[in-house]
Formats: sequence, C-alpha cells, structure tokens
Amino acid sequence: MSVNRAQRVDLEVVTDLIPPSSRVLDVGSGDGVLLELLQETKQVDGRGLELSQRGVNECVARGLSVIQGDADTDLKFYADKGFDFVVLSQTLQATRNPKVVLDELLRIGNRAIVSFPNFGHWRVRFSLLIKGRMPVTKDLPYSWYDTPNIHFCTIRDFVNLCEELGATVEKATALDATGQKIGLSMPWWFWNFFGQQAVFLLKR
Repeated sequence: MSVNRAQRVDLEVVTDLIPPSSRVLDVGSGDGVLLELLQETKQVDGRGLELSQRGVNECVARGLSVIQGDADTDLKFYADKGFDFVVLSQTLQATRNPKVVLDELLRIGNRAIVSFPNFGHWRVRFSLLIKGRMPVTKDLPYSWYDTPNIHFCTIRDFVNLCEELGATVEKATALDATGQKIGLSMPWWFWNFFGQQAVFLLKR
C-alpha cells in the first residue's frame, strides 16, 4: 500500500511507537490508512471506530475490522485495558469533549497515542496577527465555516490537559512544516512555536 508521507508523516511516527503483534484500537479510523499500515508492518490485532459511514465502507473495503461509532459517546462501551494501544490520530480537535475522550483512551488502553495539529504554530499566530483571519494551512486545511475541528489546542494546552488527567507523557514528537522531527532537547515553548503537529505516547 502507499501512504502519502508528505501529508501524513505523523502516521509513520505513530507506527514506530507500536510493537509488533499489539492489540490496537484506532479511534477515528478515517479511510483506514493507519490501521492498514499497522497490520501490514507490525501485524497488529487491529480494530477501528469511525464516525462516518463512508469511512467505515472504505475501511471494510480494505479488509479492516472497523465499526461505525462516535468517540464522544461510544468509547464507554469498551472494557478497561482491553487494548495495548488506543490511537487517536488527528481527531482530538474534532471531538465535542476532548477531555472526556482522552480520559477514555487512557482507561481503555495500556497506552494511548494522540496526534493533533498545533494551533500554537507560528504560521497560525502570524495569520491571526497580520491578517486577522482564522488560518488555513496544510494541517488545518478548512475554512472557519466548514471545518470539522471544533476544539483547537496548542502543544502546551495538551500537555496541561495530560497533567490534569494524571497522564504520563512517555514520548512526544513535534513535527515542523516539512515533516521533520524537532529536536527532543528543545523546550516546550519551542515545540509550541515551531511544531506544526505533535504525536504523544501516554500512559496512566
């Protein structure tokens, strides 16, 4: 299978965090690209939850075990620690209650992996400051009136939420506009300013 690495380099970062043969729940599976990548490269026992019927159909066409469901309301039906990893990739900002969703991820999985676009990136700040308009970027490609994203956050916001929920950040990766990883030695404020997206590995 082919993955558009330029558009979704975060998928490679997520894949690298998951050991072979893990039990994985992919929440917000979309078209199933990540779950398929994990099955082909890591031979995971993968399951998926996807809101849109179109997404579910695409996943099933790929031979994936994905059901239709809403992260905001349906995660409560999954058992405690039922999976080794629960992945929420580029979906947190589209949920109605991100705090509850993240809390559920940490309950369901031994570890949770969350990736999201960083609203604190300098291009976003520049657009608001100079243009006075909501930004449209590669990672935030929608106009304000048709975006599925309802809860934007910065890397710093997410770290604060993790602390509030008692989650430990085991690993974190920030990616710049070219998809390159930002040095681990850099402070949070640097990640928050230059990271266009971030991937976090969490446990509780």
